[in-house]
Amino acid sequence: MKKSEIQQRLQENHHRFIKQIMDLPEADFLKSTNGKWTAGQQLDHLVKAVNPVNLALLLPGFLLKIVFGKANRASRSYDALVEKYQSKLAAGGKASAPFIPKPVAVGDREKLSKRLHALTASMVHRINSFSEAQLDTFILPHPLLGKLTFREMLYFTIYHAEHHEKQVLKNLENQPV
Repeated sequence: MKKSEIQQRLQENHHRFIKQIMDLPEADFLKSTNGKWTAGQQLDHLVKAVNPVNLALLLPGFLLKIVFGKANRASRSYDALVEKYQSKLAAGGKASAPFIPKPVAVGDREKLSKRLHALTASMVHRINSFSEAQLDTFILPHPLLGKLTFREMLYFTIYHAEHHEKQVLKNLENQPV
């Protein structure tokens, strides 16, 4: 996937997730089935997950290489990255402490939605400062997936919004997630 498609899909998936959250009645926004995260907590989790990726896109290349190193393999495809993430989840993988959401009140919905929208817009803009080659050279650590190239981290960020959109729907349908 080229930069332009990555940018488009980041915007689409996060916009769709935010719309879903904003359209929920208050009771559904606060609903938790079987101890799973509420829609508000799903929103807070995405804000916590997108923020460090957005910040990493601010760092200059030389610093990225010093802090995280550089890729020693080609980037996986979008589908391969999603498959790896799903297999980690199926094996019991869960969010690590910094990404676990706090309880979220209905009154925080708009603020968190605006924050996620702003972070996504910023990330989409910052991608322009990287070449296609740099997206496959620079790496970032992912708490569940290990070292990912920037391209893979962006793929993950695209899919992550979709994943949590599905989690919200499953919670509302009283299905195990």
